[in-house]
Amino acid sequence: MELSEQEIIRRQSLQTLRDMGINPYPSAEYVVTDYSTHIKETFTDEMTGKEVSVAGRLMSRRIMGKASFIELQDSKGRIQAYVSRDDINTESQPEMYNVVFKKLLDIGDFIGIKGFVFKTQTGEISIHAKELTVLAKSLRPLPIVKYRDGVAYDKFDNPELRYRQRYVDLVVNEGVKDIFLKRATVLRTLRNLLDAEGYTEVETPTLQNIAGGAAARPFITHFNALDVDMYMRIATELYLKRLIVGGFEGVYEIGKNFRNEGMDRTHNPEFTCMELYVQYKDYNWMMAFTEQLLEKICIAVNGTTETVINGQTISFKAPYRRLPILEAIQEKTGYDLTDKTEDEIRDICKTLHLEVEPSWGKGKMIDELFGEFCEGSFIQPTFIIDYPVEMSPLTKMHRSKPGLTERFELMVNGKELANAYSELNDPIDQEERFKEQMRLADKGDEEAMIIDQDFLRALQFGMPPTSGIGIGIDRLVMLMTGQTTIQEVLCFPQMKPEV
Repeated sequence: MELSEQEIIRRQSLQTLRDMGINPYPSAEYVVTDYSTHIKETFTDEMTGKEVSVAGRLMSRRIMGKASFIELQDSKGRIQAYVSRDDINTESQPEMYNVVFKKLLDIGDFIGIKGFVFKTQTGEISIHAKELTVLAKSLRPLPIVKYRDGVAYDKFDNPELRYRQRYVDLVVNEGVKDIFLKRATVLRTLRNLLDAEGYTEVETPTLQNIAGGAAARPFITHFNALDVDMYMRIATELYLKRLIVGGFEGVYEIGKNFRNEGMDRTHNPEFTCMELYVQYKDYNWMMAFTEQLLEKICIAVNGTTETVINGQTISFKAPYRRLPILEAIQEKTGYDLTDKTEDEIRDICKTLHLEVEPSWGKGKMIDELFGEFCEGSFIQPTFIIDYPVEMSPLTKMHRSKPGLTERFELMVNGKELANAYSELNDPIDQEERFKEQMRLADKGDEEAMIIDQDFLRALQFGMPPTSGIGIGIDRLVMLMTGQTTIQEVLCFPQMKPEV
């Protein structure tokens, strides 16, 4: 590996520190008593002289002979510190200021500072350093933003670099860390709300014999111990419903799903989903419950029921509009698909210049029509309801509308956020639905579901009326934080290997 000039200098400084008897990577605990933001937020004149111990990265330094001002960045924020030669140079470390601080420390190094709090003549709350400790030497220079005549340059703003080197992105770009703190708030709030309802968080297999519970292309791996191919799960649904059969009132799982499909601004092949299943409920109850969840999550993250994306205010205040999917398609295309045959829908697609594959069945074509002409128009939260049975192999038939099912998808900002059903619990009907999926697979549909015989066996023992929902956590975080690309809310999104 060829080193840059800066990297060579930093490695030389590293060795000099060691030659001086200073361990640049000490193993002993460094006790931190205070954090930057807490010191600044709680400071009063009475706090002047309070002793503190802080630690973080050295992010800037203004050396003025015998004294310097530095900016220290810890896990909460930044704070200024005053470093004086007369205070830092001690009998045990006589060259701590003149040599170590001025010549051997670099921007990005981790240091510890013990001293007292005070306010400068300009009114800035700072720390007067009495002791300085080297905690970790940085061997690569950070891409610190610089300013010339008020214009920023040397920005670390290339998306590919930011996503590959998220560790650098978090250090130098303001606001990035806040996105992931808000993501944690989303997850914590969601768990607290579900736990408060008495539902049980569970874990189901990530490696599965059958990729079931959704229409998607799976990742395939090989299980050496059993000498069989396995699938990375595309959904947790069928295992969670087995637990409902087993007697749980309500179960949920927050975990990773894997779909071997495309990558774009709203899709990542590895994504986080929350799935919830509750006994004796239906999709009408689930719509109302979903509204409650999203209202409370938005308030927890943003302090209000509103969020802003690209200048567009989105309100999660209940209630949300409910619109049957065939009505939505008719609104946007002028075509009523009710009771239309597969061939008739195929002709409509051609009339609308929507390319269709020979393997597509009726449900797939309706899905494509909705995606092409409708989905992007639903900015405010909207429940798209009552999907045709061909689109919903795991959903109960509608109680009053023949040919339709009790299913909804929640659309927000032009994308699906949640998918929910009154769950199909008739094992004979379910078996027929699976067989129809296999017929589609025989025609070449790579996303058709495979028959899960063990799940059918579980249903045959009896599953009570149940409602279930899946919510895409990554898209939910995008909405709550105002982000337009999924990569911004993933700590480490999938990327092409570096050349």
